[in-house]
Amino acid sequence: MGSEPRVVGLCGSTRFLDAFDRAGLAETLAGRVVLSIGSTHVGDNEALAGMSAFERADALAGLARLHRHKIEMADEVLVINVGGYVGESTRSEIEIAMGLGKPIRYLEPVER
Repeated sequence: MGSEPRVVGLCGSTRFLDAFDRAGLAETLAGRVVLSIGSTHVGDNEALAGMSAFERADALAGLARLHRHKIEMADEVLVINVGGYVGESTRSEIEIAMGLGKPIRYLEPVER
Protein backbone atom coordinates (compact mmCIF):
# COMPACT_ATOMS: atom_id res chain seq x y z
CA MET A 1 0.00 0.00 0.00
CA GLY A 2 1.10 3.64 -0.49
CA SER A 3 2.50 6.01 2.09
CA GLU A 4 0.37 7.38 4.90
CA PRO A 5 -1.59 10.54 4.05
CA ARG A 6 -0.27 13.82 5.41
CA VAL A 7 -2.16 15.45 8.26
CA VAL A 8 -2.93 19.15 7.85
CA GLY A 9 -4.10 21.38 10.68
CA LEU A 10 -6.27 24.33 9.72
CA CYS A 11 -5.72 27.54 11.69
CA GLY A 12 -7.45 30.90 11.43
CA SER A 13 -10.25 33.06 12.69
CA THR A 14 -13.63 31.41 13.18
CA ARG A 15 -15.15 34.44 11.45
CA PHE A 16 -14.24 32.61 8.20
CA LEU A 17 -16.37 29.48 8.65
CA ASP A 18 -17.12 29.11 4.93
CA ALA A 19 -13.41 29.29 4.11
CA PHE A 20 -12.66 26.62 6.73
CA ASP A 21 -15.34 24.42 5.19
CA ARG A 22 -14.03 24.89 1.63
CA ALA A 23 -10.40 24.39 2.67
CA GLY A 24 -11.25 21.27 4.66
CA LEU A 25 -13.01 19.76 1.68
CA ALA A 26 -10.21 20.72 -0.74
CA GLU A 27 -7.56 19.23 1.55
CA THR A 28 -9.59 16.04 2.00
CA LEU A 29 -10.06 15.70 -1.76
CA ALA A 30 -6.30 16.17 -2.12
CA GLY A 31 -5.84 13.09 0.05
CA ARG A 32 -4.91 14.75 3.32
CA VAL A 33 -6.30 14.13 6.80
CA VAL A 34 -7.74 17.41 8.14
CA LEU A 35 -7.68 18.64 11.73
CA SER A 36 -9.91 21.69 11.99
CA ILE A 37 -12.17 23.73 14.22
CA GLY A 38 -15.11 22.04 15.94
CA SER A 39 -17.77 23.46 13.62
CA THR A 40 -17.87 25.29 10.33
CA HIS A 41 -21.52 26.15 10.96
CA VAL A 42 -21.34 27.94 14.32
CA GLY A 43 -18.62 30.39 15.35
CA ASP A 44 -17.21 30.65 18.85
CA ASN A 45 -19.36 33.67 19.75
CA GLU A 46 -22.56 31.84 18.91
CA ALA A 47 -21.46 28.51 20.42
CA LEU A 48 -20.50 30.15 23.72
CA ALA A 49 -23.29 32.75 23.81
CA GLY A 50 -25.12 31.34 26.84
CA MET A 51 -22.05 31.22 29.07
CA SER A 52 -20.99 33.57 31.83
CA ALA A 53 -17.79 35.54 31.30
CA PHE A 54 -15.89 33.05 33.49
CA GLU A 55 -17.31 30.01 31.68
CA ARG A 56 -16.59 31.61 28.31
CA ALA A 57 -12.97 32.39 29.22
CA ASP A 58 -12.52 28.83 30.52
CA ALA A 59 -14.06 27.33 27.37
CA LEU A 60 -11.91 29.50 25.08
CA ALA A 61 -8.77 28.50 26.99
CA GLY A 62 -9.74 24.84 26.62
CA LEU A 63 -10.35 25.25 22.89
CA ALA A 64 -6.94 26.95 22.51
CA ARG A 65 -5.24 24.02 24.30
CA LEU A 66 -7.10 21.55 22.11
CA HIS A 67 -6.08 23.41 18.96
CA ARG A 68 -2.42 23.42 20.09
CA HIS A 69 -2.63 19.64 20.34
CA LYS A 70 -4.03 19.50 16.81
CA ILE A 71 -1.06 21.56 15.60
CA GLU A 72 1.30 19.14 17.35
CA MET A 73 -0.43 16.19 15.66
CA ALA A 74 -0.35 17.79 12.19
CA ASP A 75 2.39 17.29 9.63
CA GLU A 76 1.75 20.80 8.32
CA VAL A 77 -0.47 23.83 8.94
CA LEU A 78 -2.76 25.67 6.54
CA VAL A 79 -3.61 29.19 7.67
CA ILE A 80 -7.06 30.41 6.67
CA ASN A 81 -6.11 34.05 6.08
CA VAL A 82 -9.09 35.46 4.18
CA GLY A 83 -8.30 38.96 2.94
CA GLY A 84 -4.89 38.64 4.57
CA TYR A 85 -6.41 38.65 8.06
CA VAL A 86 -4.40 36.87 10.75
CA GLY A 87 -5.57 37.60 14.28
CA GLU A 88 -3.69 37.38 17.56
CA SER A 89 -4.63 33.78 18.37
CA THR A 90 -3.80 32.64 14.84
CA ARG A 91 -0.41 34.38 15.06
CA SER A 92 0.18 32.46 18.28
CA GLU A 93 -0.73 29.19 16.54
CA ILE A 94 1.65 30.01 13.68
CA GLU A 95 4.43 30.62 16.20
CA ILE A 96 3.71 27.24 17.82
CA ALA A 97 3.84 25.53 14.41
CA MET A 98 7.08 27.31 13.52
CA GLY A 99 8.60 26.31 16.86
CA LEU A 100 7.73 22.70 16.10
CA GLY A 101 9.25 22.98 12.62
CA LYS A 102 5.91 22.41 10.85
CA PRO A 103 5.61 23.57 7.25
CA ILE A 104 3.09 26.42 6.98
CA ARG A 105 0.93 27.17 3.97
CA TYR A 106 -1.49 30.06 3.58
CA LEU A 107 -4.87 30.01 1.87
CA GLU A 108 -4.15 33.42 0.33
CA PRO A 109 -0.79 34.94 -0.61
CA VAL A 110 1.06 36.65 2.23
CA GLU A 111 3.02 39.87 1.96
CA ARG A 112 6.41 39.36 3.56
